[in-house]
Amino acid sequence: MRVRIIEPTVQKETKKRVCAYARVSTDHEKQGESLQNQIAYYERLIKTNPEFEFVGVFADHGISGTTENRPEFKRMLELAKQGAIDIIITKSISRFARNTTVVLQKVRELKELGVEVRFEKECINTLSGDGEMMLTVLSSFAQEESKNISENIKWRIKKKFERGELLINTNRFLGYNKDENGQLVINQDEAEIVRRIFTEYLKGKGAFTIAKELNAEWLPTVAGGKWQESTILNILKNEKYKGAVILQKYFTPDHLKKGTIRNNGQVDSYYIEDHHPAIIPKGMWDDVQKELRARAEAKGNIKGQEKKYQKRYPLTGMLYCSKCGATLKRRTWNSKLPCRKIVWQCSSYIKNGKKACPGTRIDDEVVGELNIKEETVVKEALKNGKKHYSYSRKHKQEEQYRTARTPEKENGSLLPSVNRPIRTVIKL
Repeated sequence: MRVRIIEPTVQKETKKRVCAYARVSTDHEKQGESLQNQIAYYERLIKTNPEFEFVGVFADHGISGTTENRPEFKRMLELAKQGAIDIIITKSISRFARNTTVVLQKVRELKELGVEVRFEKECINTLSGDGEMMLTVLSSFAQEESKNISENIKWRIKKKFERGELLINTNRFLGYNKDENGQLVINQDEAEIVRRIFTEYLKGKGAFTIAKELNAEWLPTVAGGKWQESTILNILKNEKYKGAVILQKYFTPDHLKKGTIRNNGQVDSYYIEDHHPAIIPKGMWDDVQKELRARAEAKGNIKGQEKKYQKRYPLTGMLYCSKCGATLKRRTWNSKLPCRKIVWQCSSYIKNGKKACPGTRIDDEVVGELNIKEETVVKEALKNGKKHYSYSRKHKQEEQYRTARTPEKENGSLLPSVNRPIRTVIKL
């Protein structure tokens, strides 16, 4: 008889995969040091525990706990969903999130995944029996604390505005730098671009054309990107270029959402003249504002007057380009010169250039002689060095294009129905 000895097996304990979450809400230097201290502390805490396996420390720098836009927090939650984390350690409820709803929502999501969250300051373990009840009560205090902090910050900012102190990031403000005392000083190279934009606009060029020309010369914006029509318009409307400043143009209505909205009288704003050196003379700046308004009125873009100006011109929205189908837009050429001329031009060509559409252009006096009562497609052709135009009803042409999808046979070849003659009027 043979006896075999079966040795007892010792089950190896599985280590808990542990990470930590740290956050500071501002970019202040002291808080930066605090974040580094938090990271070092948690790394030591986890690595020196034999029961833990270190996953990492997820740290958001300069981000409020009331916002959802926390990249490291999101990355941590994603790893937890993938089953790579068993325990999350954080300093306090307010570090995890200041919004009670967010705290409970995220904790419950993690609880369903079997992930435990430990709050050191409050001594709460979310997988314990009374963990959620304690969490609900304490996170409410954290939210109220956030509200008080937000109100204190608003009060300090208001006092700065009352003293005329300007809060501005010159890294994204074309034409100015800050000196050692924090005062605005003119950056002469950038100021030349600002002067050029104002001058060109008063000469009759539009914001889109100015942006296009600056891009063609490879002149970067202050942020290093390409010029857009909206960028040019924002520069033209900015009172800082005449040396004045409006403080609190925007404000934060809700301490939880942290988004800013335009101040239309909901809170105090402050206007300061001769605050800093001007790049644009006050008279020139005022002339540009008048021109901006005049052009906006001509296009029907004045707030509150949209319906009044929607059909300012009888042919607005009635003419279409035969090449791309876009509407023709009424434009004034050489508006400041005696040779002023009004034309209707393809809006796609105006906005995106020849790559989008070769363009169709017709003089207002030519098209004005026609009795157009419905949407009309304008076809432009060059014959013997002269421009000829033909016109067709837009709905009729669309119907023909739909019919053209079913080719018809003629003399053994396939010809689309769109080649059938349509009613046209020729104007030279």
